[in-house]
Amino acid sequence: MRALLRALEEASGAQHYYQVYPAVDGVDFLVWAASKIQGTQDTAEFFDRYARAINPNRAWLQPTGSLWGYTGKSDYSKSDSAQTVDPFNGERRTYLVVYPFVKTSDWYMLSRDARQGMMTEHIRLGKRYKTIRQLLLYSFGLQDQEFVVVYEMEDLPLFSDLVHDLRATEARRYTERDSPLQTAIYRPAEDLLRLWSES
Repeated sequence: MRALLRALEEASGAQHYYQVYPAVDGVDFLVWAASKIQGTQDTAEFFDRYARAINPNRAWLQPTGSLWGYTGKSDYSKSDSAQTVDPFNGERRTYLVVYPFVKTSDWYMLSRDARQGMMTEHIRLGKRYKTIRQLLLYSFGLQDQEFVVVYEMEDLPLFSDLVHDLRATEARRYTERDSPLQTAIYRPAEDLLRLWSES
């Protein structure tokens, strides 16, 4: 497994590891890889490097899913947020929650002002939970979801409170899907090796 982690780290610009089981059954660990994409071939080259790192380990490694997308400017917030996750800064929180997200077709039929009003409420509520950080990846037409939502936090019950509060916002009516959800615990490479050591 050490050779796998070394190969994965060489394949991407930033690499983070998480323990998933027993928080979620059927998945042992999660790998969060980030790469800076500038040229049109950078995505293909990243996928090639990643496949070359994974494929020699298929005898014991069974990938269960892959979520990906691109970062971009928010359609609904003009200012940068101190709560935005930066995967390249090396500052990881203890807990990670990640899931695919799809809006209903009706959402996109609403006027720009109507959508902005609902998202302003959504953003305002999120800012009340200052210790919870978020990253939104855009994946329209690239995977089955439209977004990948990533949260980092130190306090899981507080995050559950945030999600509970978000359920009561008007924008929730226009959520088609926000599952399957992965809850994971950050583990530096050596800690992950101790958890899932080859024996």
